[in-house]
Amino acid sequence: MTPTARSRPVKIAAVVSDVDGTLVTPDKVLTARTAAAVAELHARGIIFSIISSRPPRGLRVLIEALEIMAPVGGFNGGVIATPDLSTISEHLVPAPTACRAADMLAASGAQCWVFAGQDWLVRDADGPYTGLEEHTVGFGPTVVEDFGAALDVAGKIVGVSVDFARLARCELDMSAALAGQAAVARSQPYYLDITHPLANKGVALLELAKLMSVPAAEIAVIGDGGNDIAMFEQSGLSIAMGNASADVKRAADFVTDSNREEGFASAIERFILGDGRLNAPVETAQIGDPAW
Repeated sequence: MTPTARSRPVKIAAVVSDVDGTLVTPDKVLTARTAAAVAELHARGIIFSIISSRPPRGLRVLIEALEIMAPVGGFNGGVIATPDLSTISEHLVPAPTACRAADMLAASGAQCWVFAGQDWLVRDADGPYTGLEEHTVGFGPTVVEDFGAALDVAGKIVGVSVDFARLARCELDMSAALAGQAAVARSQPYYLDITHPLANKGVALLELAKLMSVPAAEIAVIGDGGNDIAMFEQSGLSIAMGNASADVKRAADFVTDSNREEGFASAIERFILGDGRLNAPVETAQIGDPAW
């Protein structure tokens, strides 16, 4: 990669990862090599956590499989929870903003999902990507005619479309219309997440840093989506997946392989655990230096 102006971190005390598109394969599988890489982080005393667009309930299987002991973030950081999923803090979408977002999604032709409490509400059980989401989060939706009171307590609203270009335009329009009222970013080309302004991965990373008693400058992060850029900006070291967009790759310090090619495990092995890179004097290299 092109060298950046950021100084190389003295050490990495924690790693925080995105989930879908990063930690798991496109089929939502946690590979043995990924699990082994996280186990090695634990063995070296490096804290591991996750911040995901998934609802907290959808993180349980990963928390258990990877023996995560640190707080985690769901809804892009809208909820910070303990490993047993007890809520530490939450930022819900303001009700007027939630209603406006739902109306704008309907006008754009995108499907609208509402995540409120433990529930995932949809109007169309056969809508695009509903089956994928059910497989991803491990529970099914509740079909409703109207979102009603759920919009008063929404943790996340999602616009869903098979027309990626239309959803990208919707992202721009909604970002402008809801500026200061909501965080708007695509977690995948087909998912547009609308959350509370403080429910973004950059704010969540800083909150996790405090809870873990680790300076943000000693945290490495890895992700693939546009919603991960805020997390990159607050970290000491950022890694983009090979399946990330060009914009996301440009925002990162390093790029690893895709999630089809064990990119997460490769990044941990190469940039965090391998060759003693993080033990060398800080002045010998900057992030992006080919010698690193």
